[in-house]
Amino acid sequence: MKPRGSRQGLAAEKLSPTTNSVIRMQSLSRAQARRVALAAQGFLDPRHATPDLRTLSRTVRRTGVLQIDSVNVLQRAHYMPLFSRIGPYDTTLLDRASGKAPRRLVEYWAHVAAFMPVDLWPHMQHRMRHYRDGGHPWMDGRNDLVASLVDEVRVRGASTSRDLDDGLPRRKEHWGWNWSETKKALEYLFLAGDLAVAGRTAQFERLYDVPERVLPRSVLEQPVPSDEEAHRELVRRAAISHGVATARDLRDYYRMPVADAAPAITALVEEGELVPVTVEGRRGHFLHRDARIPRRVAARALLSPFDPVVWQRRRTQELFDFSYRIEIYVPEHRRVHGYYVLPFLLGDRIVARVDLKADRRAGVLRVHAAYAEPGAPAETAAELAAELRALGGWLGSGAVSVASRGDLSGALRSELRSVALS
Repeated sequence: MKPRGSRQGLAAEKLSPTTNSVIRMQSLSRAQARRVALAAQGFLDPRHATPDLRTLSRTVRRTGVLQIDSVNVLQRAHYMPLFSRIGPYDTTLLDRASGKAPRRLVEYWAHVAAFMPVDLWPHMQHRMRHYRDGGHPWMDGRNDLVASLVDEVRVRGASTSRDLDDGLPRRKEHWGWNWSETKKALEYLFLAGDLAVAGRTAQFERLYDVPERVLPRSVLEQPVPSDEEAHRELVRRAAISHGVATARDLRDYYRMPVADAAPAITALVEEGELVPVTVEGRRGHFLHRDARIPRRVAARALLSPFDPVVWQRRRTQELFDFSYRIEIYVPEHRRVHGYYVLPFLLGDRIVARVDLKADRRAGVLRVHAAYAEPGAPAETAAELAAELRALGGWLGSGAVSVASRGDLSGALRSELRSVALS
């Protein structure tokens, strides 16, 4: 199987609403819905030999956001969805797009902490205003500190909380680092949009700065949309990124309350942009009118636990018949598949899962466990071996080492050995 199919597939039928807003119901099989979802996420796009900023921008238009997470056992979460779609790329492209002017991406609480296109900033103003008007526990009792921090950052330039703490001692208790009063106030200002994130340090700490030094002027000068317009835009983008989705899926993409999302969904249905459909006879799904329904998806990709394809576990189960749980926070003796497990997508199915770790000191990509899904095709081990070699090369690991755990480990080890000997 080739790593990526270039076939565009069949365009979804575009249906216009009647004056009574009655739209003829379409029906999709689960396989069709899977292919719609994967096409929407960019798995039909041909890979470029040398991905550039245009490649990155095209891919983020598909995913909508790139979730950020601090776990670095393999690779930071925001880098992985790009590799899954465009293959090995220079990660400084993402660093440049999010950390240097003119920025194409900016960090905000979009899904959770995530990079989003800068043109979404105006559509997040209602969310920022909610924090400014309603406050937050991180602001309680810190009004003077909150006000002074904005002034200090404006004078100092981009700063971490440690810079602004002036070296205050910290304690580590239980899980993670306790936040200082300064950090809590900075996080409030970030949520409220009074400060923006200019980048991250090598230690993955946020660099806070005033928005006018982070966002392009053209973005900051855009008119602020009404709340209703912003809600519709967020649902619209969620629908484009999902292709086909339930109302729950559409709300979750940008973490919207029901009260905000439901009227927006209704309005987009009435306008004909969202088409109600059934999937395997189940109602309650919406197809974006521009979604592609390809006959075939020839994908081959390892999916991060933070990839939009597998964000919603219920959706992953329904579309791919794949039960998935992140076991990072599960005690070791209770883990079923491993600590950092990535689903393996082949064609339009998830056919395996692997527990991975980048051993940077040894220069080895370690496969702690490998499991095949029921009905996995015969070529699963060979295709997975090829993708692991590509991932290892991208991470700078000269070798892939497979442990004995899991029913796919033996075949996977044989495939890797046969290539090494050839």
